[in-house]
Amino acid sequence: MTQHPFVSGIQLSRALYEGFVRPTMARLYPTVPYAAALIGPGSEVLGYDTEQSTDHDWGPRLQLFLGDTDCAQAGQGIAAAVHSALPQQVLGYPTTLATDNASEEREYRAVTVHTAGRYFESVLGADPSGELGPAAWLTFTDQHLRSLTTGAMFQDAVGQLTRLREKLRYYPHDVWLYMLAAQWRRIAQEEAFMGRCAQVGDELGSMLVTGRLVRDLMRLCFLMERVYAPYMKWLGTAFRELDCGTRVAPTLLRALTATDWTARERELSSAYEIVAAMHNSLGLTDPLPTGVTPYHSRPHLVISADRFADAIRARITDAEVLALPKHLGSIDQFTDSTDAVNIAAQFRAAYRPVEA
Repeated sequence: MTQHPFVSGIQLSRALYEGFVRPTMARLYPTVPYAAALIGPGSEVLGYDTEQSTDHDWGPRLQLFLGDTDCAQAGQGIAAAVHSALPQQVLGYPTTLATDNASEEREYRAVTVHTAGRYFESVLGADPSGELGPAAWLTFTDQHLRSLTTGAMFQDAVGQLTRLREKLRYYPHDVWLYMLAAQWRRIAQEEAFMGRCAQVGDELGSMLVTGRLVRDLMRLCFLMERVYAPYMKWLGTAFRELDCGTRVAPTLLRALTATDWTARERELSSAYEIVAAMHNSLGLTDPLPTGVTPYHSRPHLVISADRFADAIRARITDAEVLALPKHLGSIDQFTDSTDAVNIAAQFRAAYRPVEA
């Protein structure tokens, strides 16, 4: 842990750029256009780093993005020149990163040089400079897209980084509808199970289903507000920042901490009704009833989420999207394996058009 006041990673990156990288580039490569940014992996890119973050894989760093020709001809030289011009510390933080072994350190290049296209391809598994079909979009995880479109950009004299970030700002409309329908479908598949588990004396199962439904409702809210959701560590933090966060989060928390199933049902029902009203406010479909009702003849209240899934799906017009597996959704929706989402591009075969 540090012994001086904490400086966020974005502040540190800006100080690195303003104090050392920009002057070095102006002095040694005044005619080379470049972009400078802090994007990609790291809690500091999302703006969620704290002093605890400084214990590993954290420090002053940024990326330089060159045009294709400049990167091929001068990229290595620029990287070496900028690296040699860096001080041992920036704002009191060393330009080295601690390893998992606290007694060791490894040197790293605080400034790395890329083309925007190749960097984005390394994160997404596809170069977004070209045409992106639905299958590609659906194997881009929310976390990866968020990490590429947030962070900090200090300048862009090339233009490609700005264009790619804008292109990836959010999912195309019909892909978004497809994901919304799939998320409502996830809720429909389990919304009656919380009470049913409790009915047979399975309190642990009832609580587990509640947790799954809470997470699905949270991710539905991210989708409805058209905000990329971060990975699990920061999901609750980012959820509180949504427009609906202050209204929905307390209800979800009470559902998770309730000690009996009727209390869980009451809080989940309140959350269902809020998100149903949010759906209607989007104007994507004709207004749908927002109240909960009994599940068939059983004493369990549900929102009947399939109604929303079906109504949204009926508004999809893109033939490629309609040909996708009906309820699969994006990779974030059909798996939560960290290893799987890190090789998401390998799942594109799952989106082969279904037979009519």
